[in-house]
Amino acid sequence: MQRRKLEELNLLDDFLFNAMLAYPDTGEAFIRKLLETLFDRKFPHLKIRAQESFAGSNTDLRGARLDVYIEEDGSVQINGDEIPTIYDVEPDHNHKTAEIKAFPKRARFYHAMIDRRSLKAGEHFGKMKKVYVIFICDYDPFGYDRALYTIKNRCLEEPELPYEDDAETWVLYTRGKKGNISESLRQLLSYMENTNQNNAINEDLRDIQQMVDQVKRDGEVSLRYMKWFEHDQMMYEQGRKDEQENTEREKELTRHLLKDQRVADAQRALDDPAFRDQLLKEYGIH
Repeated sequence: MQRRKLEELNLLDDFLFNAMLAYPDTGEAFIRKLLETLFDRKFPHLKIRAQESFAGSNTDLRGARLDVYIEEDGSVQINGDEIPTIYDVEPDHNHKTAEIKAFPKRARFYHAMIDRRSLKAGEHFGKMKKVYVIFICDYDPFGYDRALYTIKNRCLEEPELPYEDDAETWVLYTRGKKGNISESLRQLLSYMENTNQNNAINEDLRDIQQMVDQVKRDGEVSLRYMKWFEHDQMMYEQGRKDEQENTEREKELTRHLLKDQRVADAQRALDDPAFRDQLLKEYGIH
């Protein structure tokens, strides 16, 4: 795993994106410009929390770490009450096949984790916050070459039936050609993937580029990047080791199954992790 220089990172890279959010002089200004380009409107009142962690309800359940959790005060009015809107923005360039296949469930999980905190005990469901989970990707998870996929729940039998649960997922593809989006948004998407002076071709992007330059020049940010990479490298090496060990275990299991003429079970074990674990336990393979 080769380390890229801090100067080479783009805003789709987790470290730089989160460094921008956490940096005192840039965090709010950066995310405000990002949202204003995405939604083509002003955002006067924002509360921003970078790297927001949502723990599972107990230690056996998975939690989530959202890259940026943004709450907009008074953005929606319901029965005279001002209901905040939540925005979760996730830069993403994970090209693993399994992760892409599970993309819709990942989005569902993020919505669920946010919704768990949306209501206090005894509050009416009508006061649930509107939630946008926004992914900015340099790959197309759905394969239709669209710059923007807007995903909402609906009724299959009556597609025109209004079903306003106030949960939306936006998937932005930086290289998408199809779709009627603004030119400023297309420029932003290109800039997110290739964050440099040459791609800062409008006033907002030039402002963001100045923030990026400021963050990249900071010595403390450079030190954090070194530590972050060392940790990432350690996790990568551990992952390779675990993958190799798992491969050896699976090979041993296949040998046992074929020896016992359990061909159908060997085939099923390839696609069914739970069944595979059951067989590993059955044969005492650790």
